[in-house]
Amino acid sequence: MTVLPNTLTLRPITGPEELDLFNRIPYVLNHELADDLAEGRRRPSWLWVALDGDRLLARLSWWCRNQDDAPFLLDLLDVDDTAEDVDRVAVATELLSTANAALFPDGVPVAQGTVPPPEFLRFEVADWRDDERSRRRVGERLAVIEKSGAVPLVERLRYEWRAGNPLPEDSGRLVYRGIEDTEDILGLMVRALEGTLDTHDRMDLRERSAEEVAAANFADEFANYSTPRSWWRVATLPDGTPVGFVIPARNAYHPIISYIAVLPEHRGNGYIDDLLAEGTRVLVREGVTYVRAATDVGNVPMARAFTRAGYDTISGVINMTWST
Repeated sequence: MTVLPNTLTLRPITGPEELDLFNRIPYVLNHELADDLAEGRRRPSWLWVALDGDRLLARLSWWCRNQDDAPFLLDLLDVDDTAEDVDRVAVATELLSTANAALFPDGVPVAQGTVPPPEFLRFEVADWRDDERSRRRVGERLAVIEKSGAVPLVERLRYEWRAGNPLPEDSGRLVYRGIEDTEDILGLMVRALEGTLDTHDRMDLRERSAEEVAAANFADEFANYSTPRSWWRVATLPDGTPVGFVIPARNAYHPIISYIAVLPEHRGNGYIDDLLAEGTRVLVREGVTYVRAATDVGNVPMARAFTRAGYDTISGVINMTWST
């Protein structure tokens, strides 16, 4: 086995005209890449390839949200799984090291100094540990990331409700209203962070207050949805006491349940089922034929609620991060 071919070339693609080359390695996101480039969520300088002549051995790509100016995630890192004559991990490691050095020679600049490269995210089959080929594929990708200094952060599960699945009915236990204003929803978000099972929120709460985390989450994501805030729902008891809230929306790709939470003092009463049902109904009334959602593997109550509501598991998500 050749560790690294003598003719190995590592470079970004020249532009959208090389997307066919980049997409020679199959992956679930390939069909989105053209639109991502057109909309600025990816840049040609963020899509790197490892070539042996005209043979594509590995590739990677960063992604950003519509409001970002810099990479937000490293969400593509692939090798040609049929390449048995080279060390696939060595090739991909060299590619990531070279691309990281080009894009982040001194880390990512922020006001307080620098931070590590963007978080790594990968979609995989939910049961990848149960299949030998999937275990090898995932193991090779994660080995590359780990060699660069990253550590596991969290695994998540992605869900989908589709037209034809039972539509959750209103139990009648709660009353739903829209949000009054930004302060209304921010106040509820702060309260919902107490005892949260979300790994990213728990990590953020180690360094910032609940008010700061809620404000950052709102500014980074929820404030940027193009869909109307009139879709958002606050659930209350008949006397008007807030129980929780749900944010149905559409991101750049799919209709989604973006955020759902029961306030701490009302947990354990099954209200998560009511909130999820209402959020799903809101989107269906807007004409969608499917709804996407996700939760951490460790958030068992939320995962069970998706299953009860007729959502099917469609994939897993692996997140890794670089320590500061």
